[in-house]
Amino acid sequence: MNIFKSSADAPKRAVAEAALAHVQRGAVIGVGTGSTANFFIDMLGDLRNQIAGAVASSEATAQRLKTVGIEVLDLNSVNELPVYVDGADEINPDLHLIKGGGGALTREKVVAAVARQFVCIADESKCVDILGRFPLPVEVIPMARAHVARELVRLGGAPDLRIGFTTDNGNSILDVHGLEILNPIEMEREINQIAGVVTVGLFARRPADVALIGGPDGVRRVTARP
Repeated sequence: MNIFKSSADAPKRAVAEAALAHVQRGAVIGVGTGSTANFFIDMLGDLRNQIAGAVASSEATAQRLKTVGIEVLDLNSVNELPVYVDGADEINPDLHLIKGGGGALTREKVVAAVARQFVCIADESKCVDILGRFPLPVEVIPMARAHVARELVRLGGAPDLRIGFTTDNGNSILDVHGLEILNPIEMEREINQIAGVVTVGLFARRPADVALIGGPDGVRRVTARP
C-alpha cells in the first residue's frame, strides 16, 4: 500500500522540488495550500535560513511552515512578494485555474494577486482543455448562501453546500457541479458580482504565470499560450 502511495505522490514531489528554483533567496515567499503545496513546504524547510519568511494562504499552511522552522508573516507587513507557489484542482492551456478544493480559495487569491510571479505546481491529471469537470468552489457569507445558490443555478450550475466545513474566514462554500467554463475570465467576473459571494475559485483574471506539471516522464514547464 505504501508503495502505491509513494508512486502516486512522485509527480507531486517532483514539481515541488522543481519549484524551489523559483525561490528568491533573502525574500519573502507566498505559499499555497493542499497536498502538492505540502511537499513544497517540507522541502522549503531546508532553505529556511536563506529566505526572509513566508506568507501563508491558510491556517493549515501557516502551521506547517512553522513546523519546518519558517517564520510566517502577515501579508499586510510585506512590501514585496516576488513569487507565490501553489497547486491547482484544474488547469487549462491558458493557465486559468480552478482552486479551492481545500477551502482556502479567498486567501489564495489574495496572495496570488500580490505576487509578481505565480508558479502553479500540479500533476498532469489536473490538466484539462475546458475547466469545470472539478466542482467550482464559491465562498459565500452564510446568510447569502441560498440566494447565491439560486443565482448559480441560473448560470447553469448545480451548487451543493459543503457540509460541515467553514473557511478560515468564517464562511461557507458552495461547490458548483455541471459547468462547462468556456470563458473563465467572464465567468469569474459574473460570479464575483453576485451579492454575498466572497470570491469564486476561478483564477483566470490573474492566472498562473508558470505551471510545473509532473508526469511519468518528469516535470515539464508550461507558460500561457499566446
